[in-house]
Amino acid sequence: MSQKFSPRRMAYIAMIAALYCAVSVCLLPLSFGAVQVRIAEALTMTAIFGPVGIWGVTLGCALTNAIGIMTGANIIGVLDVLFGTAATLLAGWMSYGLRGIRFWGLPIAASLPPVLVNAVVIGGELCYVIAGGWNPAVFWINAGYVGVGQALSCCVLGVGLAVLLERKGLAAKFAQA
Repeated sequence: MSQKFSPRRMAYIAMIAALYCAVSVCLLPLSFGAVQVRIAEALTMTAIFGPVGIWGVTLGCALTNAIGIMTGANIIGVLDVLFGTAATLLAGWMSYGLRGIRFWGLPIAASLPPVLVNAVVIGGELCYVIAGGWNPAVFWINAGYVGVGQALSCCVLGVGLAVLLERKGLAAKFAQA
């Protein structure tokens, strides 16, 4: 697999980013806040098929967070564009690293990094914004809410999406891009 950004690879990245952003913006009230279920996070599972999934979801997350600021839905602001996007990138690479670990034939292990990393990072961001600084109780409440939303998006919808892409032969296209 070439590490160069070919036109084909860029097209896959743009497609994933656009889909992530479109789903998040269409479901804006669910995509931001202390209690959030960002359905587009199911796309984080495309990371198991190769770097195009990682970069596509990361770009989509950055765009979504920026649009969230412009619409007033993203209460965290610029911190979320920076740290939320960095969390998505980190979780993507971690998921890619866990891609070969399967339980009952399902990529369950790869679905966990987006849940755990985002629970900690977004939970911390929300704690900072809501409490005005570090407050362990506020952090754990927010991390818990974000983690539950991420688990629904990644472990349920994302694993289902990964299985569907594998069965339809589309996973190989991501891997070849």
